[in-house]
Amino acid sequence: MADFSITPKTRLKRKPDRGHYDRATVYQIIDQALICHVGFVVGTQPFVIPTLHARQGDRLLLHGSPGSRLIQHIQAGHPISVSIALLDGFVLAKTVLNHSMNYRSVVLFGAGQAVTGYEEKLAALECLTEHLAPGRWQQARQPDGKDLNSTAVVAMDIIEASAKIRTGEPKDDPDFQGLDVWAGVVPIITSLGKPEPAAYCLRSTPFPDLMKYIRG
Repeated sequence: MADFSITPKTRLKRKPDRGHYDRATVYQIIDQALICHVGFVVGTQPFVIPTLHARQGDRLLLHGSPGSRLIQHIQAGHPISVSIALLDGFVLAKTVLNHSMNYRSVVLFGAGQAVTGYEEKLAALECLTEHLAPGRWQQARQPDGKDLNSTAVVAMDIIEASAKIRTGEPKDDPDFQGLDVWAGVVPIITSLGKPEPAAYCLRSTPFPDLMKYIRG
């Protein structure tokens, strides 16, 4: 996979050594994250909307109500910016201003378009479902024509993208490393809790294989 070209929008100015422009790194972060934030401007008013996403090859998929302001903005071909972040640890230094986070993040820029063909739209919704819960598309009722008409799907080609990653321990100045204050990294680990069945779910219906829903 070819690296993304570095553009004025994607070039990291702050901590450029943390920048990554290879598709493998960018796509790994997109695929592991379960939520993204989409930024767009209507008139002079900026908006940032959190939403589910999925990657289908070299494009990012989003879905929502046909009446959604975000969806209508993307369908019209207007520019958007998408940000995704994964937190890996609290970085606690001996000096307050040296505290930080270990993280992996991605920022994408582009314009989207509507996904309208029946088969293409169905495949996009399958991709979105499988990203949320692998194996679920075959377990649950799949959408019919009426469902597809009431749900909008949009796609953005991933053309401009960059990743920014911080790892490792805190970086205290040598003058303060001798202070009697704990310093180090506290890992952030995301885990799943005990499944809570819906009130209308038969108690005899087993929960599907839990391991399919855990993301590393």
